[in-house]
Amino acid sequence: MLGLKEKASYGLGAVGKDMVYMLSASYILYYFQDIMGVSAVAMGIILLAARIFDAFNDPIMGVIVAKTKTRWGKFRPWLLIGTLTNAVVLFLMFSAPPCIDAKGLVAYAAVTYIVWGITYTMMDIPYWSMIPAFTNGGKEREGLTTLARSCAGVGAAIISIATMIIVPLLGKMIGGNATAEQASRFPGSQWHEFIGFKYFTLGVAVLFVIFTLILCIAIKEKSTVDMKTPSMGEMFRALLRNDQAMTVVITIVVINVALYITSNLVIYFFKYDLGGTNWNDGYALFNMVGGGTQILAMMLLYPLLRSGLKLSNTKIFYVSVGMSIIGYIALLAMASIGVNSVVPFLIPGVLVMASAGVNNVIITVFLANTVDYGDLKNKRRDESVIFSMQTFVVKLASGISAFIASIALSVLNLKNVADDVPDYVKIDFSEGVDAASKMGLRMVMTLVPILVLIVGVIIFRSKFILTDSKVEEISAELKARNEN
Repeated sequence: MLGLKEKASYGLGAVGKDMVYMLSASYILYYFQDIMGVSAVAMGIILLAARIFDAFNDPIMGVIVAKTKTRWGKFRPWLLIGTLTNAVVLFLMFSAPPCIDAKGLVAYAAVTYIVWGITYTMMDIPYWSMIPAFTNGGKEREGLTTLARSCAGVGAAIISIATMIIVPLLGKMIGGNATAEQASRFPGSQWHEFIGFKYFTLGVAVLFVIFTLILCIAIKEKSTVDMKTPSMGEMFRALLRNDQAMTVVITIVVINVALYITSNLVIYFFKYDLGGTNWNDGYALFNMVGGGTQILAMMLLYPLLRSGLKLSNTKIFYVSVGMSIIGYIALLAMASIGVNSVVPFLIPGVLVMASAGVNNVIITVFLANTVDYGDLKNKRRDESVIFSMQTFVVKLASGISAFIASIALSVLNLKNVADDVPDYVKIDFSEGVDAASKMGLRMVMTLVPILVLIVGVIIFRSKFILTDSKVEEISAELKARNEN
């Protein structure tokens, strides 16, 4: 059984890992498009192209992890190498040189973001691959998965809550008032955001390294799986034969595309739709409540539905998706009738983020169970390859959603602020944005996610067979086979 030290250190690793991921997933488009002035379409193409590149990179990394044999195990060396390199690249990505021209910024964004994705994969695949490798199926696996996803939610919530509070403060403390040359490059409050993002990212990167070091020191790999190292062709064939893994992979894409479309656009909703000179305060409050809700959903709501109400994981998934759809409908309705206070919007925010929290746990449990399914069906435990797909599809979802968001931003033309506004002037960015653009933004961030979720539920319902009873049956068959 896992000890408290192992559980705590594994959870701490998830906090640092998802702090880094959320900073990139939620703010890379905003940083380069809104602050640095890179074309929204160019950013959308970069983010999507990086995900296509990952289609080749992530499975290869899964094979490399599976083949790794060192005195420290096969997971921890890659956790450490990936973390160190990813932390450096993350800092560089949010420290773009302001002196380079538009084409240079596009190239800088493309190179740093693609390299960031490569290095993130280096540590993310071994992190999640450890779950089926040193846990038993059932309660122990669900418990560790719930803990890891809850801690990941904490890391994501920290970034969601703190970023747009700390970034302007750091910018003012470190950057001071912009010079005339700097103000011409960064109008309004963007000079402070430029400086703030640089040093905020540095702090996040340092914490990321520290948390992973603690994880690598405390966790001792206890995998007893004696798995023959497969070739790359065998690994791909094993994955393709695992129909349940592919079903869960598609579900992960769907769930995350819906969520990331909203998370990419919600900052623009507060800035250019609700507006106000203190729009970032409302945005921070919205993220604070949403992030807290996501954590509580993983720690309390999922266990309540699972243990308290005795719902199956499959039923919990349907309940969670339904909550999200209701939240999107409520958000669109409130915005359409002219609600201009942030407080009412907390209600749909709670519904959507509670759904996200529950889904974080459910999807990982589903994916871990497909490892046992593949073991029984194909006589292989291909955890590294299967979990490499989780890394890829989550990043693929972020790329697709960022591309959709960037196209929407380009078409809606939300950025209508004069370039000669000095950095000390408080601006209501919603002024000058027409009603049609605001309504278009609302529809993209609500109706598109609803449509995506409905399609995902249809696919999941028609293909998924790993119910609770089926998982117990598979575990019993594996146990009997191993005893024989």
